[in-house]
Amino acid sequence: MASSLRISRLISRSFLPASADSLFSRGGRDALGPGLSKFSTAAATEEPIKPAVKVEHTQLLIDGKFVDAASGKTFPTLDPRTGDVIAHIAEGDHEDVDRAAAAARKAFDHGPWPKMTAYERQRILLRAADLFEKHNDELAALETWDNGKPYEQSAQVEIPMLVRLFRYYAGWADKIHGLTVPADGPYHVQTLHEPIGVAGQIIPWNFPLLMFAWKVGPALACGNTVVIKTAEQTPLSALYASKLLHEAGLPPGVLNVISGFGPTAGAAIASHMDIDKLAFTGSTDTGKVVLELAAKSNLKPVTLELGGKSPFIVCEDADVDEAVELAHFALFFNQGQCCCAGSRTFVHERVYDEFVEKAKARALKRAVGDPFKGGIEQGPQIDSEQFQKILKYIRSGVESGATLETGGDRFGNSGFYVQPTVFSNVKDDMVIAKDEIFGPVQSILNFNNLDEVIHRANNTPYGLAAGVFTKSINTANTLTRALRVGTVWVNCFDTFDAAIPFGGYKMSGQGREKGEYSLKNYLQVKAVVTSLKNPAWL
Repeated sequence: MASSLRISRLISRSFLPASADSLFSRGGRDALGPGLSKFSTAAATEEPIKPAVKVEHTQLLIDGKFVDAASGKTFPTLDPRTGDVIAHIAEGDHEDVDRAAAAARKAFDHGPWPKMTAYERQRILLRAADLFEKHNDELAALETWDNGKPYEQSAQVEIPMLVRLFRYYAGWADKIHGLTVPADGPYHVQTLHEPIGVAGQIIPWNFPLLMFAWKVGPALACGNTVVIKTAEQTPLSALYASKLLHEAGLPPGVLNVISGFGPTAGAAIASHMDIDKLAFTGSTDTGKVVLELAAKSNLKPVTLELGGKSPFIVCEDADVDEAVELAHFALFFNQGQCCCAGSRTFVHERVYDEFVEKAKARALKRAVGDPFKGGIEQGPQIDSEQFQKILKYIRSGVESGATLETGGDRFGNSGFYVQPTVFSNVKDDMVIAKDEIFGPVQSILNFNNLDEVIHRANNTPYGLAAGVFTKSINTANTLTRALRVGTVWVNCFDTFDAAIPFGGYKMSGQGREKGEYSLKNYLQVKAVVTSLKNPAWL
């Protein structure tokens, strides 16, 4: 219970009192404290803190063993604080995917995993969750080192959520069952919910371990085997977690991990003729490619969790201070590298000017620096490519006539840090209001009435999530039903729970992850019809 409350406090923001202590309120209305930075370069130019973890696993994991890539190639994974190399990782490609798929097929067709009782599978997943919890600090350090997110976020939010997700799916393992169906005639009809087979999975770099859990947890609970490709930017934590799963008793070949690049390893998984199911999280453009490859190969079913341009709507009755804090969190959380970030902040014209001034002040107080330092809210962006992309979008905002209230440049003189940036007077046709920036850039737009903001919020190819901030239940009900998105958060944002389904409308994806709904991605339904002779009843 205590763990659940801690996670809830850390990962969501709602109507909290101004004095509430939360990881994401540090650096807000209170003073930053010693050693933290308000747009100074001190935090970014200090010698980076050395992580208290050793990189042990850099190879591919195939058939229960860590092995080199067939080609012998490696690629560097970088520390986003400096751009320095952390380690060289085995670079998997199509030949390695073939090896992994063969191991997964053998484990599914002939191995013990799908033939175990559901209770036995459950116990292995629970032991794995216990090991994740035991190695919380090592997993968190690898996540922050490879990704750049604050260590406090990794250690206090994301690893506990990893643990919670695996325990949640372990709980489902022995509760998956079919139905007995009445038929018109002397027949006994039952449905079987069967594992789909070998699941191919491709995960992104922004939440490496959480996406690992969203994909691997339900697949294993349903009795499938897995070939998963990690993002080339962040391979370290999934390799460590996979080692712990095998320590918990996972049989060889059930979980195979390929580190590599999308056009080679990712494409090989998507198009593989012996992979029965595909799940992908990433950009909408790449999602289209993945879907096409899956269709052109063996027509494998595909689950897609893609991009977003989520509206965050601040209504005229809002408490402006609370709205500013929640809108700030909705956009800047995880360095803005969140598919459901509230990246279009719609504010009612009656409170617009006050909101803009306070949003600017809040951004200026945001604590930016080495993510291993206590109290830091924002670390570096993932890599040079993303860093340059964000700065290009900022230049576009200035050139298109939006008002740059604060930020707009790199932070410090090393690494991939970007200043928390706020634009006002943003128009719907500006690129910064249409494209998924995936960075710490808040765009504030004004609106006059509900009909107007509903139309504008929905006028996008995306439909992943939305936020609504209001004191009126009628306003909340109107907006939640009108917004064409997969999740609407009312007076909160980024409230993630293992049981809450997540996924998008329109070009934000297909299918749902998390919760009971995610199990359907990894099961097939078989109808079994048996003729009855002289039944006592029908």
